[in-house]
Amino acid sequence: MRVEVPEIAVVGLMGVSGSGKSTFAKRFFKPTEVLSSDYFRALISDDENNQAVSAQAFDTLYYVANKRLELGLLTVIDATNVQKEARAGVLRLAKDQNCHAVAIVLDMPEKLCRERNEARTDRNFSGHVIARQSEQLRRSLRFLQKDGFRYVYVLKSEAEIAEVEIVRVPLWNNKKQETGPFDIIGDIHGCYDELCELLIKLGYAVDKENCIATPPEGRKAVFLGDLCDRGPNNVEVLRLVMGMVQSGAAFCAAGNHDAKLLKKLRGAYVKLTHGLATTVEQLYAQSDAFIAEVKDFLDSLISNYVFDGGKLVAAHAGLKEKLQGRGSARVRDFCLYGDTTGETDAYGLPVRLPWANEYRGKAMVIYGHTPTPRVEMINNTYCIDTGCVFGGQLSAFRYPEKEIVQVEAAREYYAPAKPFLDKPVAYDDMLNIDDVIGQRYLSTRLRRNIKINAENAAAALEVMSRFAADPHWLIYLPPTMSPCETSKLADYLEYPTEAFDYYKTRGVGKVVCEQKHMGSRAVIVLCRDAETAARRFKAEDGGFGIIYTRTGRRFFEDRDTETAILTRLQTVLTSSDFWNDFETDWVCLDTELMPWSAKAQKLLEEQYAPVGRAGRSALAAAIDAIGQSNIAQPELLAQYRARAEALNLYTDAYRRYCWDVKCLDDYRIAPFHILATEGKTWCSENHIWHMESIAQYMTGRDPIFMATSHLLVDLLDENSVANGVKWWEELTAAGGEGMVVKPYDFIATQGAELLQPAVKCRGREYLRIIYGPEYLLADHLPRLKKRSLSKKRNLALSEFALGMEALERFAQGEPLYRVHECVFGVLAMESEPVDPRL
Repeated sequence: MRVEVPEIAVVGLMGVSGSGKSTFAKRFFKPTEVLSSDYFRALISDDENNQAVSAQAFDTLYYVANKRLELGLLTVIDATNVQKEARAGVLRLAKDQNCHAVAIVLDMPEKLCRERNEARTDRNFSGHVIARQSEQLRRSLRFLQKDGFRYVYVLKSEAEIAEVEIVRVPLWNNKKQETGPFDIIGDIHGCYDELCELLIKLGYAVDKENCIATPPEGRKAVFLGDLCDRGPNNVEVLRLVMGMVQSGAAFCAAGNHDAKLLKKLRGAYVKLTHGLATTVEQLYAQSDAFIAEVKDFLDSLISNYVFDGGKLVAAHAGLKEKLQGRGSARVRDFCLYGDTTGETDAYGLPVRLPWANEYRGKAMVIYGHTPTPRVEMINNTYCIDTGCVFGGQLSAFRYPEKEIVQVEAAREYYAPAKPFLDKPVAYDDMLNIDDVIGQRYLSTRLRRNIKINAENAAAALEVMSRFAADPHWLIYLPPTMSPCETSKLADYLEYPTEAFDYYKTRGVGKVVCEQKHMGSRAVIVLCRDAETAARRFKAEDGGFGIIYTRTGRRFFEDRDTETAILTRLQTVLTSSDFWNDFETDWVCLDTELMPWSAKAQKLLEEQYAPVGRAGRSALAAAIDAIGQSNIAQPELLAQYRARAEALNLYTDAYRRYCWDVKCLDDYRIAPFHILATEGKTWCSENHIWHMESIAQYMTGRDPIFMATSHLLVDLLDENSVANGVKWWEELTAAGGEGMVVKPYDFIATQGAELLQPAVKCRGREYLRIIYGPEYLLADHLPRLKKRSLSKKRNLALSEFALGMEALERFAQGEPLYRVHECVFGVLAMESEPVDPRL
């Protein structure tokens, strides 16, 4: 007898005591593959016959079995397994590990089993035990497949056992020996013209009239399913794909539409929705022979393929790592429908979880199913369903080249239930709390995998609901900023060399150094007039702009002050012809607003000033006491005088950034980014362009609006770098806070890695405000140099990506909730625990 065992499976040996299960296992399986209940009883209690510890023994056995199967290793359970309850453990194991369960039954004569037990000196089961087990086995045989065993083999004699051949067979989806190259094609949905055009573009010879396609030598096509429905030429698509698969020129995975069509052809009742009616009508106009051929073809489709030694996985709706290379109903459902929750959204479509956001597998996964405006690459997964039937594109992924080849749809053949293309769509402005609460994953153009933890979302919801401005205005929140690496110089915590090295070592040739103003970050959104504000920002109070903080709160409690500043900026932009030159009627600016005390007055009154007053008083008293002591203590006196001097420098440091504001002209605003205007974000322009444009259109026309001193540094020129260091030293020596170092390009990358949009390098004296008056004394600085920047930098990158994504979505006219989820994400990440001194 030939016994076929899948390469990944749970094999349950079944038979009464004395039937020869352990001998069979030793003969046909590796010792490490066999998990014997007797062995685990002995492991637990030093006695393999101790039935009292069976529960603990099987707990341990199944724990080890799970670990083996997680690694994709065949596992054999050597136990009697004659009772349904005992076999349930084997079946549960197979279900949990998404693999097949195989039953190999040794149905030996009862007399033989009794004789073998009587001959054993280590065990002496009574005859009624053997009889009971034999009866339980006989009653179980006809129900094994119904219970869940995929394969059942029954051996009834020693002669049959002697002639058994155990054959390890690969799963149907195991095509690891197929190494490509492949052309993987997304959801076709009956778009035959576009399919032919795409194949020709890929280099295939196409006989369109006869539905024949021949690949270039050495290449094969892989179709991701959903061949039919919604499109105009379903029969032609079927003929071409079926022919390619039958000739060995292609593989085809099953899609959910293919599975539904198969049900219909088998005679089951299905609703003729989502374009199925068109396919059925076209198909039933063909011959019975062709319909039968289609039915057999669809029935032969499997849910996924594993290619190239496990490096490539192709499935209609994708596949998580733990399901790859497995075979089960759960695997098939995932491949057909994705990671669904069982719920439907407002469009009546299944709610799908973003499994790709957490994907960490080594295999590249190519899939379709969910139409997207462009091919989405997330964590080594590629969604290539670009909605051809909905008027998008038909896409192919070339492996191993990692190239995308696309053709445009001739037209929209079927209106999507849920709009997905990048085009203006009328959306409801209502914000739903379900859009922001709980753990979420946000995908942006700059960073694809951004996780928002539930606890951070809750903190952001508290701030947003209690303190934030009208969400219609909140189209952007600025990111946090990481400092440069800790300086290697003994007397500095931060120094320009490390800031320059961060970019130079990552391939950036030029940076822009900008003076770091000691003010408060302020975002200004300004409209040309109140009508624009009402139309674009749904402003219903007659306002035409807003100034808000980096946490989304209005900067000024006094609305008159805000309106007065916005009016003056409006006048400046109008006089400089900004609105016409930028072809816009609104603008979003990133700025610094001074004095620092304008927003930080409470911080000054409750933290900095009390430290200064208390410190001066206490240290003066201590110095006086030491001086009047009968015992001379010069070292202690010098130490306290140094502390007093440090405290004076500390108070001098924060006083530089505070001044009285008696009128509007006492404010200073330094714009440094033109973030967005109608239909465009300006991240494509370099930082020098931003500085020059701000100088041209905004500064020098009103005393409130000031320019930011800046310097271009060529990192490949030692003299230029030395000038950059000198510029920082002079700036900080004159009492400046420091500088911000930015890559020349607004968005800088190293390969696929997004680089920091900016790093700050703060001066020695300013850092007293951050790290305390005495941070340069004694052993404090060496201790403070042991700081970690990794979490801060990761937050900065994620917040930057979210902020730019929010602007991009707003500029392109996307709905409020789409903009708000990114803004909300930035605010949520601000509650992540990180050293505030960074």
